[in-house]
Amino acid sequence: MVSLLEIVIPVEATGLFSYSWLMIAIPMLVSAILLLGGKATDSWGHWLGVLGVLGSLAVALALWITMLGLPVAERAVHVSGFDWVSVGNLNLQAGLLVDQLSILFALLVTGVGSLIFIYSVGYMAHDPNRRLFFAFLNLFIVAMLVLVLADNYLLLFLGWEGVGLASYLLIGFWQGRHSAALAAKKAFVVNRVGDLGLLTAMFTMVGLFGSVNFTDVNQAVGSASTTWLTALGLFLLLAACGKSAQVPLQSWLLDAMEGPTPVSALIHAATMVTAGVYLVVRSHSIYELTAAASLAVCIVGVVTLLAGAWIGSTKDDIKKVLAGSTMSQIGYMMLAAGIGPAGGAFAIFHLFTHGFFKANLFLGAGSVMHAMNDDTDMRHFGALRKVMPWTFVTFGISYLAIIGIPPLAGFYSKDHIVVAAWEQGWYFGLLATLGAGITAFYMTRLMMMTFFGKKRWAEGVHPHESPKILLFPLIVLSIGAIVLGVVLNNAIQYWLAPPTGGHPHSAAWWDIPWQGWVTLLVVLVGVGIGYLMYRGEISYEQPHTINPIVYIGRNDLLADQFNDVVFVRGGGAAAAAVATLDDVIVDGSVRSAGSLAKGIGGALSKLESGYARSYGLTMVIGAIAVGVVLILGRLA
Repeated sequence: MVSLLEIVIPVEATGLFSYSWLMIAIPMLVSAILLLGGKATDSWGHWLGVLGVLGSLAVALALWITMLGLPVAERAVHVSGFDWVSVGNLNLQAGLLVDQLSILFALLVTGVGSLIFIYSVGYMAHDPNRRLFFAFLNLFIVAMLVLVLADNYLLLFLGWEGVGLASYLLIGFWQGRHSAALAAKKAFVVNRVGDLGLLTAMFTMVGLFGSVNFTDVNQAVGSASTTWLTALGLFLLLAACGKSAQVPLQSWLLDAMEGPTPVSALIHAATMVTAGVYLVVRSHSIYELTAAASLAVCIVGVVTLLAGAWIGSTKDDIKKVLAGSTMSQIGYMMLAAGIGPAGGAFAIFHLFTHGFFKANLFLGAGSVMHAMNDDTDMRHFGALRKVMPWTFVTFGISYLAIIGIPPLAGFYSKDHIVVAAWEQGWYFGLLATLGAGITAFYMTRLMMMTFFGKKRWAEGVHPHESPKILLFPLIVLSIGAIVLGVVLNNAIQYWLAPPTGGHPHSAAWWDIPWQGWVTLLVVLVGVGIGYLMYRGEISYEQPHTINPIVYIGRNDLLADQFNDVVFVRGGGAAAAAVATLDDVIVDGSVRSAGSLAKGIGGALSKLESGYARSYGLTMVIGAIAVGVVLILGRLA
């Protein structure tokens, strides 16, 4: 339960915090220059794009360092903006909230984002629209920073929609490819479904609390009924499922690989898919008062972590294996976020470390593609460790991090979630541990098919190591994958306790609970199975030889087929049925009323014949009828 005493009231910004808006303004200005400058900026626009995110990173670092020197009670800072919405009793400012949670996200978005931007300079070197690409990248950073720095749900929603727009532009950046254009539209449409959840949640907040400001909502949640809080939690969960590609709104994520590889790294590591986790953790005061909604978050998380692992185990496209991995890892974060206050800190811990090793894996995949003439089929790789040693080492470090080998970052961040899952219920713990084993299997499969075994390169392909501008981000990200787990293991719990409502506990980095040892054993089993299955020849299965489990995984768990049957065809049939009812009942009633009036009018019109004898006869008949009625009445 959240007491009002635990609600953190932000202090008003002074000094350096008054300039927090520069984090958003700098990349926004850069994006505008690149979009409006046209071809005149082509020769240097990409470097201006890098400077935009670096400037935002510099502001974020300065604010974080300043925050370190403040008492804990003063680390949540409100930056006043301007009067934005005034409707009835709803008066809302467009302000920023710079606290321990938002500054951590700002550091992740701009820090990992900066490395992805630098990588993009080399990766997109020969693209004629490179300047436009960097304009869209900066727009993406702007939207994500608005989302995580907003002090209310409506401004968060503005960033939420901005992220959706930027993802549409970047996924479909090579819109000359029909598949890229379709993938962009798919991501846009599926995310609109999730947006309905966030819109409905805001309408509910206005009705219940009269505000959508974080502080106002947190202070008022205790006055709402459990039923309404459960509904509110489910609305927010629907929104989170859309942005974070959680079941059942995950179908867009695999197709999003149609965008340039740096886009995949940005979406999967630092921006879009983390937004749903942020929303749930930021709304922890709501979920702490509704066990049903919290349980729903846990269920969605554990189902998605297994679904993503299933998909990752069956794909031959290196980027789609990593996309399935993202689904799975975000599922772990959602599971943690649903467990409670302590789980929120663990979710963000894993989100932060995941940002480093997953960005490294995607950029490493891009390095492999660069060497293999943009081929993504791992069946065409093999033995690349010999010709790409730097890519192999950096990729290998993040491979060990994501499967959870100590003392790398992923071990500590995921270990906390698995332990918390066991404490929540043995079924959650068992499934989370199983997911770790499957992760080890499919990531080992990826490593074996890509870097080990015999070379299976197509004729005319001559793999080679990537240039330094591509390798530099890989090296920095791999260092983060090595050290962040040990460095942040305890510190991040204390840092995030105020905004997440958690109660941290210290433990030495070498102090591993039994659940951690069991998970590590399962991981090693997964590694062993992956090694034994893929150390030899890599087969090219024919469609009729693929077993149903592999077939379903390769077809993204039949999500598209389900959506087509239920929503496209089913929705079309429902719309046709409604149209028929409208035609028969609504329009039919109108037509019938008109026909009745016309018939009555036609019958009465015959009385107006224009002949005097007819009128006289009518009067006589009427007089006789009146007389008969009077006589009968008197006799009665």
